[in-house]
Order: sequence, then C-alpha cells, then structure tokens
Amino acid sequence: MKRQRGTRAATRRRGESPALKGRSGAADGWDMDGFLQAAGRTPKRAKYISTELGMRERLFVGVLTSKNTINTLGAAVNRTISHHFDVVVFFTGLRNRKVPHGMFVVSHGDERLIWNMFQTVKYIFEHYINEYDWFYFVQDDAYTEADRIKVLVEHLSMDRELYMGRPEEFIGGETEGKYCYGGFGYLLSRSLLLRLQPFLENCRNDILSSRPDEWLGRCIIDYTRTNCVAEYEGLQYHHYELGKNSDPSKEQSEEFRSALTVHPVSDPEQMYRLHRYFSEIELQRTYDEIAKLQAEIKNVSVDAFEGNRSAQWPVGVSPPFEPKSRFEVLKWEYFTEEEIYSCVDEAPKCELRGIDKLDVADVIETAVQELNNKYMPTLHFKKQQLINGYRRFDPTRGMEYTLDLQLEVVNQKGHSRSITKRVHLVRPLSLIEIIPMPYVTEATRVHVIIPLTLEDRSFVTRFLEVFASNAFETSENAVLTFLFIYDPVEAQHVSQNDIFAGVKAQINTYERKFPAVKIPWISVKTETPAPIKFMDIISKKHPVDTLFFLAQVSTNINAEFLNRCRMNSINNWQVFFPIHFQEFNADVAYHNQPRPATVDLVKDAGHFDRRSFDEACFYNSDYMATRSRMVADVQENEDLLEGLDIYEMFVKYSGLHVFRAVEPALHQQYRYQPCNPKLSEEIYHRCVQSNLEGLGSRSQLAMLLFEKERGNST
Repeated sequence: MKRQRGTRAATRRRGESPALKGRSGAADGWDMDGFLQAAGRTPKRAKYISTELGMRERLFVGVLTSKNTINTLGAAVNRTISHHFDVVVFFTGLRNRKVPHGMFVVSHGDERLIWNMFQTVKYIFEHYINEYDWFYFVQDDAYTEADRIKVLVEHLSMDRELYMGRPEEFIGGETEGKYCYGGFGYLLSRSLLLRLQPFLENCRNDILSSRPDEWLGRCIIDYTRTNCVAEYEGLQYHHYELGKNSDPSKEQSEEFRSALTVHPVSDPEQMYRLHRYFSEIELQRTYDEIAKLQAEIKNVSVDAFEGNRSAQWPVGVSPPFEPKSRFEVLKWEYFTEEEIYSCVDEAPKCELRGIDKLDVADVIETAVQELNNKYMPTLHFKKQQLINGYRRFDPTRGMEYTLDLQLEVVNQKGHSRSITKRVHLVRPLSLIEIIPMPYVTEATRVHVIIPLTLEDRSFVTRFLEVFASNAFETSENAVLTFLFIYDPVEAQHVSQNDIFAGVKAQINTYERKFPAVKIPWISVKTETPAPIKFMDIISKKHPVDTLFFLAQVSTNINAEFLNRCRMNSINNWQVFFPIHFQEFNADVAYHNQPRPATVDLVKDAGHFDRRSFDEACFYNSDYMATRSRMVADVQENEDLLEGLDIYEMFVKYSGLHVFRAVEPALHQQYRYQPCNPKLSEEIYHRCVQSNLEGLGSRSQLAMLLFEKERGNST
C-alpha cells in the first residue's frame, strides 16, 4: 500500500516516553518538550510523519522538451510513462499557449540549452530534492520502458553517489572522465545532487559547453569526481540506438528487447509503436512467470497431506467460499444464450441483454478457445450451441461459470462429430486498486429542495412531521426550501385562492415552534414543469459552494441519509443520485390484511426504484458549470431544457462521476407520479414503468387477479 504523505504526526502527551509509553518518573518518561519550554525555547514538531522520519518517494522523472516538440513528442512521452510514475515534470525554455491536458510543465523563459539545464537542476534543488531518492532525466525524443527503470532504481542503494547512463567521451578529449549522453537518459542519486548543490553557480559561470548533457557531466566530474557508468554492482543501464526509419516489430536483437531506453524516436507514431512492442514483451513475460508459478504449485501440492486436491483450481486463485449456514449459500443463476432465469423483478425469466449478454458471449468464446489451445492440432472445436449455463458470484474469488456446450469436433483427418462437453471457468477478481478521492466532511450544510405541485399537497403534513423530528429537533445542519409550482390559471387567482395557503400556514407553525429554524419558499409560474428550469431559479439564489439535495415531498429524510449525501457528493468530482426504497400500494401489498404502523425494508413491502432519478445530491458550482456547457445546444434547440432531467444533464454535459447506489435510509411513500409527456421518450418511459412496478410485487398482483377471476366465475 502506498504511503500517505498527508498523514499528520501523532502528538505525544507531556510525561510520556516514546519508548516506554504509559510509564511515569524522571528516568523513564523524560519530557523533552517540557525541558525545552523550561529553557525558554518553544519545541517545533514536523507537520507530517513523512517529514519527521525523513521518508521520501523513490523516483522523480524530468523530461527535457521544447516549444516545438511539447505537443508532439512531449505528449507521446506523457501518454506512455506518466501513469507509471508518481510525478513526471516537463522542462522547457518557452511553452506554447496550448499545452496538452494532464502535463505538468515548467517553463524557464529562455531557449538557451545550457541555461535551461542549469534552471532545471536549480528547480529540482528548490522543490524536489528532499522528496525523492533518485532523479531520472530524459529527452522527449527517447522512449523509456518505465517498469524497467523502476526495477533498476529499486535495486540501487539510495546513499550511493551514482551517475548512471550511457558513458560518452567529451568532445576534444581534453576533459578526463565520461559524461552520460542525454539522448538515452541518465540517473542521478540524491546524495550526488546534494554534494553538487553548493557548486551549481560555479558551474554556470566557469563551464562553457554547447550541449546541456555535456555541461552537466563536466560539472559533476569537476566538483564531485563522479563519472558516468553504465554498470553498477551487476546492474546494467541497457539502451538501444534506433536506426533511421526502423520498424520496432522487426527488431529482434536481445540488446533491443532488454533496453531501458530507445533513442532517437522520430515522431509520436514511432513512440506509440515502441510502447506497444515493449508492453507485449512485458505482458508475455508476465504470462510465462504465471505459468511457471502454477507449475511449481502443482509440483509442491503432490507432497501435501491431501495430494493434488490441496491445490485449488484455478491455481493461484482463492478457494471457493464455504458457507457457515444455509443462509450463506451462494445462488447459481441459470442462463441460455438468449435468456436468464434470475430477474430483478422476480419474473421467472427475462431477456439476456446489455452487459450480461456480452458477458455470456465472452465466456463461451473463451471456453472454445481454451479447448482448442489444449487439444489442437489433434482436435479442433467449433461451437454449435449452449445447452445449459450456470454462473454465480463468489466474493472471495470472482465470477464462476459452468457451461454445457454442444460442440462440433474435427480431427486431423477431417472427420467430424457432435459432442457435449462440460467446462468450468472463473473470471477472477483482479488487483484491487485504491482510488484517491478528494477530502469531504460531514460538517457541510445540506440545502433540501422540495418542489410542490397541486397534487403534492396531501404529502406535506407527513413530510414536515418526519423532517422536523429528524432535523429540526436534533439541530441537523440542513436547510429546507419549498418550491411552489403554479400553472398560469392558479397564479392568476393566488390573491383570492392560493392553492398553497395551507402549506404556508404549516410552515409558519413550524417556524414558531422552532425559533431557530427558517423555511424559505420560492414561487414559480409555468405551464410545463421542467426540473432544469426550476434548478436554474434555485441556483441563482444560492452561493456557488451550496450543497443541494433535490427530493420529493413523499420522501422520508433522516440524518443518516444526509450524511451519505455529504460524503458521496464531492465538489468538482462527483454527483450522487440515490435509489430510494419505494413502498408498494397498500391496497395491493396488504390486501385483506391490517396495515402496519411502520414499513420495514422487505421485498413484500416495497422495492428499490431503479427507474427513478428524482433525488439528487450535487454542488451548485457543479450544476452551474454543467449548465454553461449546455448553452450552445440550447440555442440550437430551445426544447432541450424541457426534454432532459437533472440526471441526463450531468451524464451528457458534466464530465463528473455520476454515482448511483441503493439507499436504504431513503424511504418514499407510495404515490402515483404524474409523467410529463414533453420530456424525452426515455425519461417518460422510465416514469411510466416506475408507476407500474410500484403498485406491488408480481405475486401480490397475481393473487389479486386470481381472486378477481375466481369471483367472476362464481
């Protein structure tokens, strides 16, 4: 696991010794902080553990580029190595106005080569010398095999004064020693650079040279007496000089295949071809190593107590999950090439489509390919059909498959016959990666926005009761805002007959009951309710750092969910669309039964409504940035604002992570949701399906139909 450089140092209480923590007395728990304070000096502690303990990252990479090549070769270098190293910095004299995205560029403001080399080393001293053990410099016309450089550095001792690359004689031969030729890159240890640091200004003033790599080499040799070497303690700095118009796929020499760097690279296309070639080499080496390890495991397992049975299949993958009770037994799903017999809506079978269909097709293709790899050239297999398919997800190892395949098998003489073959496959869980996420806090205030129409008034009383008990009484850091939506006719008679007069009266009652609480409301008039238009009004009335929770009046909101809203909404990174638990129609779910006082989270009481995208948590700044990207499309199509919802807007225009997850703390009472036919066909269809699926489970609806038919027959 990578070290967290931002971890704060743990403080020690006065009187505790770091070696004998918890013991007292002058001899055992000598208080250095107290001693310094008594002497009139304030103790200073490092801000981070990494600083106090002198921890450093392993390798810094600096790429020497120019104004003319930064957008071509420089961009190609960035795409081929940046994801392998912690930091890659591009150094240039002058920079273009447009720099490729994702590149950290330092411009020195001068095109003189020696001056740029001096400024680059000086920049390292000022910013990175205390953070890295090794410094690798390379030109942008060289390809670097990143993993090999990392492996080389991992085997080098950080306290050695080492200058490593391809040694080169100085021009003219007057200077003794050898410098590292810049075309193939070179490694400098931190120890060497620290020794060189006091003399850097002298090098700039005293050494004349036409080449930056030669200038740096003379500086290092003159003041540290360290020559460039290509080998150190058995470790080689392999390099390869590429011929003009050379094709990497045709280079077969061992010198080329083992190279750390290749130079010169003429254009970005050649850089990418080199990257593909070396990636294929490393991938094949990895496969060979896996096969070797698998063979060793099989050989060792023979001597185990259970013999070969002790070696799990596949070799190297975790053993299957063993349930401790019948409730932990993993369920197998049955499928064919067209249908699956395990559906979300409890249907006996449903069409196999989307990612599930691609998964099944890939597994069948892999099975046939593996059979051919095993039996060819003696036998050749062709798929005829899938007879039976079974799969289950094992959390300890991955997705398991069992396939009964009908195959056509052809021998070397051309004779064929049809056979049935059962095969087992595993799609193992790959290496788990920890993705860095921006810091968030639970102290953020949430602004809850509740749109109300004429049909929503009956839910207000219940909503305010629940929200008051979960937020007002507990002083939750949340603000409730109502959005009253009038159609033109209702707006004309608002002074005589305000349809929301009762709601406003309830708001006043709660504000008197809780003096510290204010419940603002906003009135809008429209013929076609459109979520984006409403949010435009609300967005303008709030600061850019406001965290919104857009909800419905039938939703029960509690502190548990508000915390998840805060944690899952990350400014300039992620928006959160929770999937609420939708209660079924009580007349269907509790037909001829007493209705419970509280609804539990069980399948007979409701379901997670995956068709609904009405609830959303997002920051105002993210909303404003996304809306600004819609301007051009809205000018071409004015109906776009009415044809999209908030979810579709973020997906199509934001570039943010759109996070969807079931939310057990977010319950919604049953209601028939009016569907706006002016929205897009997909959104309208989702709304209709949500209403239909929210009536009740299939078994409950079937029982009602059964009772009705039985009543009609009698």
